[in-house]
Parts: sequence; C-alpha cells; structure tokens
Amino acid sequence: MGFDLSILAKHVPFLLEGLWLTTVVCLGALAGSIVLGIVVAACRTAASPLARRLSAIYVDVFRNIPFIVQLFFFYFGLPEVGIYIEAAPTGIIALSIAGGAYTSDVIRAGILAIEPGILEAAEVSGLSRRKIFTKVILPIALRTSIRPLGAVCVNLVLTSSVLSTITLNELTGSAKIVAAETFRPFEVYAALLIAYACLTYAVSGLFGALHRHVNRHTAGEVA
Repeated sequence: MGFDLSILAKHVPFLLEGLWLTTVVCLGALAGSIVLGIVVAACRTAASPLARRLSAIYVDVFRNIPFIVQLFFFYFGLPEVGIYIEAAPTGIIALSIAGGAYTSDVIRAGILAIEPGILEAAEVSGLSRRKIFTKVILPIALRTSIRPLGAVCVNLVLTSSVLSTITLNELTGSAKIVAAETFRPFEVYAALLIAYACLTYAVSGLFGALHRHVNRHTAGEVA
C-alpha cells in the first residue's frame, strides 16, 4: 500500500473535534498554570520562610514526578476516596498543577530581574505591599516573561497528548481511534506529526508576536 493521506478525508471533522478539545484543554491549563504560577512565585519571593519553603517543595515535587503518574492519580486514584472528576476537567487540573511548577519559575525569574530602584520608588510613593506587587511587580514580571511562558504553553500542548490515556478524545486520542478504524496508522500518525508541528509553531509565533507588541517601547528590546 502506498502513502495516501486522502483516506483521512472523511475523518477530518472527527480529528478537528479532537483538535478543538486539545485547544480548549490547553487554554484552560495555561490560564490555570499562570494563576498558580503567580501565587507560587509570590510565595517564593515572600519574606516568610515558611511560604518560601512550602512553595519550593511544591515546585520540586511536581517537576520531578512524571506527568502521567500525576494524571493517573487524579483520574484513577481520587475516585477511590470518593472524588470523581470527568476526563476533560481532570486534564485541565493536572496540566495546570504540573505547568504551574514551571510557570512559577518563569514568573519568579521575572520578579527577581526587576531593578531595585523601581521597587524603592514604589515604596517611597507610599503604596501598600499588596499594591506594589499587583500594580508594579507583577505587570513588569509578566511582560518580561512572555517568551518563556510561550515555551511553557508549547510544553502544555505537547504534554496534552498524554490525556488520551484517560479516555479523553483530544487530538491524539482521536487519531488513535481513526488509526484503529482505517488500519492506516502510518498516514494517521504522519498527519498527527504535522498537526502538532503546526500547533507548536503557531503558539511560538503567537507568543513571539505578543512579546514584541508588549515590549515595543522598551529601549534595547530585541525583536
């Protein structure tokens, strides 16, 4: 049998549904990981030794446990103690928690890169510590962290393929079903390779464009 992608034509709508589900899950996970990353980064740069220690433990734990183990714990383990979550929300939650560990490092680096003079000026102006963080520190840290956050988002897209193991028919899960129905795994997974390559390049390009836009007035900014 020769290579023939045309056999996938009638399965395109089904694959697009999987692509849409992948997009929704990744957007939800990106939002969750950024929120969690901000909280953890704030704790890791806080004055409290306890907050710094607990946040560091979180980062170390979730960066050193395979994602599939975390996923199975949430989907197969929690029901044993009476906690039942559907596959899609489980995927978003698991990706958010795992991604938050990496996002917190990115945002923390952005916070530590802020010039001390900016913080001193904010303190002299009489702003409260909460307002200094939300109005000064966080906007600057997020602006300088856009490109690294793009790398985190790309990783979320790639890692989302593991969600097919919990019966979620995202892009990879849909491709598995099509491969089983058509008996043409070569064409199906070749198309899947192309789809993920396009997704990751699109995400990288989007974050690169966002970085250039947000930092367009920054002196010395490199495009």
